[in-house]
Amino acid sequence: MSGAGPASPGRGPAAAPPHGDRSREAPAAGSPIQAIIKDVGEIYSRLLDHRPVIQGEIRYFVKEFEASFYDLEQQTDLLQFVVSVQAANDMIHKLQEKECEVRKLQADKVMAREEKCIAHWEEFMKEQQNKRAEVDEEHRKAMERLKEQYSEMEKELAKYVSF
Repeated sequence: MSGAGPASPGRGPAAAPPHGDRSREAPAAGSPIQAIIKDVGEIYSRLLDHRPVIQGEIRYFVKEFEASFYDLEQQTDLLQFVVSVQAANDMIHKLQEKECEVRKLQADKVMAREEKCIAHWEEFMKEQQNKRAEVDEEHRKAMERLKEQYSEMEKELAKYVSF
């Protein structure tokens, strides 16, 4: 508080030296002024000197501030961790999407190749059936020619055997 009032020890009119003398004289050990000064000092320290209480409050405030600062620092670290995990998750999601697209393109290419191979196989089989039919037809014709040839040969042979 302010230094005005009777609470300031050693500054009141009772402590002023007589006749403007600036040197202080110590009162005698058992004098009543000594007891009054002691009592005034005790009253001052009890009523107006709040330093011990304020120091305790300051220590408590500093502890609470440090604890809340530590908590805030942990929350900040945790928030940074969450943000980095979310960024990593987004990157992985994008990679998975790209991989899915690549797999789909590859599957489409494989399907197109497979369809082309199937179409080529079907065309090949049709050609083989046509060639087989041609060969069968040629074979049938050759067999007929041979039958005709053998029957003519038998006829000619029959002419010579009848003599």
